Amino acid sequence: MKPEKLEYFRYMLNQKINELLNDAEKTVSDMTNGKENYPDPNDRASLESDRNFELRIRDRERKLLLKLQEAIKRIDDGEFGICEVCGGPISEKRLAARPVTTLCIDCKTKQEKLEKQKGE
Repeated sequence: MKPEKLEYFRYMLNQKINELLNDAEKTVSDMTNGKENYPDPNDRASLESDRNFELRIRDRERKLLLKLQEAIKRIDDGEFGICEVCGGPISEKRLAARPVTTLCIDCKTKQEKLEKQKGE
């Protein structure tokens, strides 16, 4: 892959990392600065449910953050855009849609078919 494209992907990955970190910081700030005092048990339950949902989202984003960091490491190591199964190139179109991917579309399709067969 051309160095310009790698830098584009590095920039895109870093932007997403910064966005996720800002969202996480905002969530922590909102939860620690919140002065919610709801005497009604239903209101408190609703608030707690909303917070649990927010924390589940942040946990998913934490996992995505690790994948984004791994993708940047693959750029540094010269392995970005190379399928970890077949060693072939991952299309730029696929990387643009899912920059954390480690499989080309053919290997991912095969993997999904195997998973589906095992689930049946």
